Amino acid sequence: MKWTQVEVPTRARTQFLDITGAISKEVAKSGVNTGICYIYVPHTTAGLTINENADPDVARDILAGLARLVPATGDYRHSEGNSDAHIKASLVGFTVNVPVIDGRLALGTWQGIYFCEFDGPRHRHVLVGVIGE
Repeated sequence: MKWTQVEVPTRARTQFLDITGAISKEVAKSGVNTGICYIYVPHTTAGLTINENADPDVARDILAGLARLVPATGDYRHSEGNSDAHIKASLVGFTVNVPVIDGRLALGTWQGIYFCEFDGPRHRHVLVGVIGE
């Protein structure tokens, strides 16, 4: 399996970026018709999730919910001041896997792949691997 890197520049401290299109392009370039697409974020203050991409309020609501669960300031000891970002990234996770069927991501009608920024703005990237036949 060949891994490729997709650049993801972010513009805000917390942000959900729909990267479905960029990942779909990597699947198309791979030539895989049936298999699986692995997406991994090699950052400790960012994550990945799959959720609704039809209504942007869903992403906003998830960010607001995470902010309530894990406030930006608190009784944190990590000296860099971004402990909330580490916790949010751990809660969301660092990988998503999507089946590839007929050469395309097998996402549901309303699903999209989101890069979740919790400590931006930064220049980020994700690693994408596609395996199959």
